[in-house]
Amino acid sequence: MIPPDDRGLTLGDGLFETVLAQAGQLVDWQAHLHRMAAGCEVLGLPAAEPQEAERLAREALAAAGLDQARAAVRLTLTAGSGGRGLDRPDPVRSRMFAIAAPAPAPLGPARLITAKVRRNADSPASRLKALAYLDNVLARQEARAAGADEAVMVNTRGELACAAAANLFWIRDGRIETPDLACGVLAGVMRARVLAAAAALGEPVAKVRATEAALEAAQAVFLTNSLIGLRPVAAWNGRSFGPSALVDRLAALVAA
Repeated sequence: MIPPDDRGLTLGDGLFETVLAQAGQLVDWQAHLHRMAAGCEVLGLPAAEPQEAERLAREALAAAGLDQARAAVRLTLTAGSGGRGLDRPDPVRSRMFAIAAPAPAPLGPARLITAKVRRNADSPASRLKALAYLDNVLARQEARAAGADEAVMVNTRGELACAAAANLFWIRDGRIETPDLACGVLAGVMRARVLAAAAALGEPVAKVRATEAALEAAQAVFLTNSLIGLRPVAAWNGRSFGPSALVDRLAALVAA
């Protein structure tokens, strides 16, 4: 049980990772642990112990009866119990736990809208998988209310950042582009795989600071995260996008 004074619950003081499990294999597990460790360093938290993290992940899969299924494992690390107020106890005794749920593959291309909620690129949390995800929740809620699958989030400087729960890519004038991390972007595990796949195809990716005009001029758009892999986009704010041979080739490589 999570006690009511846990700082993750009361203050959002912590991090999480969402990992794809397929037939018991924790996909890109080391990359997820590395990102969590990097986030712990930024937040001043003790890093997760790798063996304990894996034990919790596998126990969560078994408890949910999903150890041979396609599932999402969420590993959460909080700053532990801390009493009232903002200051952490000294020493910090972090708390880690995991849950698992079915994760069916997405069906077909996504439909996007631009959310009114803005991403704060100046906050360190915008580049971490931090527990404070309310802006993302509101952006996704806005997308669902508009009949879309996902929301594009623009930062407070008017630059494209990401989707509510995915990294954003597009192809413009034959070139793959994605928002720079400085736009308030999470360094996605699947984002890194796409960058590597593009390099293997001899297709460099430009990490840019761009406005929505880039999507207006794009020939193709796609989303990435660890659960959906690479998902093409069919429409954004009512503008349609057709299939792309390059997107298909990238999708085949990151799915391998």
